[in-house]
Amino acid sequence: MSRYDRLALLLTAICLILSSWVSLQIFEGIPHLEDEIAYVWQAKTITHNDLSIESPPCPTCFLVPFVVDYQGIRFSKYPPGWPAVLSLGLRLDIRPYVNPILAAFSAWLIYLLIKKITDEKTALLAVFLLIISPFFLLNAGSLLSHIWSLWLFFVFLHAWFDTFYFFPKQIPGWLTALLAGLALGLLVLTRPLTAVGLALPFILHGLFLLFTASPALKKLALLSAGSAALLAGFILIWQLALTGELSVSTYQLWWPYDKVGFGSDIGLQPGGYQWKYAKANAKFSLRAGYADLFGWFRYSWIFIPFGLIALRKNIKAWLISLTIPALVGVYLFYWIGSWLFGPRYYFEAILAAVLLTAAGFVWLFRLLSAPAFQTKKWMWVRRLGFFLLFLVSTSLVVFNLVYYLPQRLGNMKGLYGATRSQLDPFLTESAMDLTPAIIVVHIPNHWIEYATLLELSSPYQDTPFIFTFTRGPIIDYDMAKNFPERSMWYYYPEEPYKFYSNPRQ
Repeated sequence: MSRYDRLALLLTAICLILSSWVSLQIFEGIPHLEDEIAYVWQAKTITHNDLSIESPPCPTCFLVPFVVDYQGIRFSKYPPGWPAVLSLGLRLDIRPYVNPILAAFSAWLIYLLIKKITDEKTALLAVFLLIISPFFLLNAGSLLSHIWSLWLFFVFLHAWFDTFYFFPKQIPGWLTALLAGLALGLLVLTRPLTAVGLALPFILHGLFLLFTASPALKKLALLSAGSAALLAGFILIWQLALTGELSVSTYQLWWPYDKVGFGSDIGLQPGGYQWKYAKANAKFSLRAGYADLFGWFRYSWIFIPFGLIALRKNIKAWLISLTIPALVGVYLFYWIGSWLFGPRYYFEAILAAVLLTAAGFVWLFRLLSAPAFQTKKWMWVRRLGFFLLFLVSTSLVVFNLVYYLPQRLGNMKGLYGATRSQLDPFLTESAMDLTPAIIVVHIPNHWIEYATLLELSSPYQDTPFIFTFTRGPIIDYDMAKNFPERSMWYYYPEEPYKFYSNPRQ
């Protein structure tokens, strides 16, 4: 193991520590977005080996964001890939650490990958850039699916390049080709549109291999494509199992306008989703990414052009780099943008960004170290160049670590008002004396005041407290009749630790 390998392992450990800190201190290990709440709900059902459950009485009373009630059954609109992984965290009681563990694993995989296709110095710098990235750490500390999909993409890349470029003697080609296909198939079962974007450069590469490669490599390309398609096809079986039809989109069961493409019945924009809105979404998301990527003002892209020059003859690097325009391109067809956690629809392209940035910096350093600049005539240019490179890069990194990253993370603490302290009123001895209880929650400000309390409940309504979203005194009372063994209490989040036996006047 080289000293670069040891340093990379150290950075991997630091990544685990930083990601865990963000998960526990910034996000407090609880969901804040509708997506996260749905993922957690779905993970809880998967721990019982269920993809769906029977709809509760008064489904709107037991509202869970992005969880659908359809033909008497309840299920999440999201594919099962990420919730299945999250369910392992629930079984092992390490849910807040699932993404941090995957983030650290991803940091190690990115080092090994970039080391394969460039060199150790570039790989080590890429890992350093990754673990100080606000964009990366925000998602690594969340309960969102992007770190898992990034990990799957890394597994795919290692297997793909081993199959068609590196040919490791100790691993048969059919095994790496199969692994590449399975990783891509799992990516479809996690984030389908993201999988399409990430796969596009490699679909083109696969077609190129089918026309130019040896018969043995052609068979491996077909094996990889076939295994990916076979596993990805399970998303249709999943839809059939839930809805009774292959073609029914679970996304549209929640929002009928939640479709891919353009048209008057897509999105919430006036007149429907149109090309002008697609450009506006992409522009806004990319602007968020310019800063969030490395926290360098709006200049996180500053070394990328030099990286393109440095890697201009590296086909493997180009395949990775093409994931940036590919992801931006496919998400032009989706009606809503993303920027709260950074431009997370483009998250998996972070590999290309750190690769190009690290390669660009190393290329500039090596250019200034070239023999031509070591002559007396050019010595002043060399010294000035090194000074500027050191000044700019150090200033940007320090600015991120001292100012941008702490502020960006700090602004996410208590997102939408969700904090773990909201659960405290139900953990007291006096509150437990009320159990088993049904709590009717009256929301004064924001839906999260109800949704945060779902941390203490189960989809199976078998916890000491179950929480309902008030629908008015008559509906609330009728709903409670379905739970005669539970006492009924009314709760107003602005008055914590206080439970009313009747609606507050």
